Amino acid sequence: MITQEQFQELLSFEPTDAQVLSFYLSTDSGEEPIESIKLRAKNLLREADEWEKDVEAIETYLNHSFDWTSAGLVIFSSQDGDFFQAYPTAVSFRNRLRITPKPYLKPLAHLLDYYAHYGVILVDRVGTRLFAYHLGELQETDGYMGEEIHKLKQGRGSSAIGRRGGTAGASREEENARRNLREAAAAAVNFFNNKPIRRLFLGGTAETTAQFRDLLPKQMQSCLAGTFAMDMNAGEHEIRKETIKLLQAANTEREKKLVKTLLGARASGGQAVVGLDDTLQAISNRRVQTLVISDGFRMPGYVDPNSGFVVANLTKSPLSDKELTAVEDVIDSAFTLSLNQGAHVEVIRDDPDLEDAGKIGALLRF
Repeated sequence: MITQEQFQELLSFEPTDAQVLSFYLSTDSGEEPIESIKLRAKNLLREADEWEKDVEAIETYLNHSFDWTSAGLVIFSSQDGDFFQAYPTAVSFRNRLRITPKPYLKPLAHLLDYYAHYGVILVDRVGTRLFAYHLGELQETDGYMGEEIHKLKQGRGSSAIGRRGGTAGASREEENARRNLREAAAAAVNFFNNKPIRRLFLGGTAETTAQFRDLLPKQMQSCLAGTFAMDMNAGEHEIRKETIKLLQAANTEREKKLVKTLLGARASGGQAVVGLDDTLQAISNRRVQTLVISDGFRMPGYVDPNSGFVVANLTKSPLSDKELTAVEDVIDSAFTLSLNQGAHVEVIRDDPDLEDAGKIGALLRF
């Protein structure tokens, strides 16, 4: 699992004459046989036909070092042979290969942003199971079991409605269930206290999760990102797989809202820009709060590494091409500069509205 510190080291990578091969691969052997994944990797690596040593190193890693228990894998390798880093992840990637002066980091940044520190609460009328995850990997688990709820058979004393004391059994059952839920909520608060949880998912029956939700403090309720049906005895792998799907669905919805906010702010004359030229200008002026990019968008351009100036259209530049450094992908340069300036970066997949607006935009600080 990659750490934030390792990501920052990759972000600070100083380019040399050698290019860097960035290789992202979905390695979920539960979805596809390992040999099929290896074949896909081999076909993708054919795009790097001049990188024989790097391709050989990657294939050797897949055949002998990778344990195939992770759903995703990213590898960075440089032509000079001085740099080779592999990061297995619990979340799969879209398969892609990039050859650039620096490591291609957009998918990795998305992983660190959206799959960091989330929790799962599985609850029923007796108890709860608690899970803390980071980047799709289980970090800690705990649980609470309350008093078993025993239903009396129909026609026996306190369970027979219409007889003396006929509803007392049902009342005791409900009170026991409510007490169990209250104590389970207290256990959840204690478990997640002081953990940097960003999102919570609640699993169980619709009735139980609705009751349990109301027992959580407002701060934890604000972190709830979804509920799902799940048996209390489900395996951890099944729970993790389901919540990753929920994270992906929630992320898609969040991205749509972000693009809508961006385009709405731009249309009303607010602090927002769309389109390549205006967005690059905002980055050059250090005005960007949130950079929004269509996944896969690439464009040649120019940078001034000393000032952080980026431009695609030289007619918009106060500097000549002789004063700038040409780059094959100015979007990747914009991505790196924005992160280094403290901006938030969102890479959006398959959004027609963003595509129509020029595939790039930004919400501004001022």
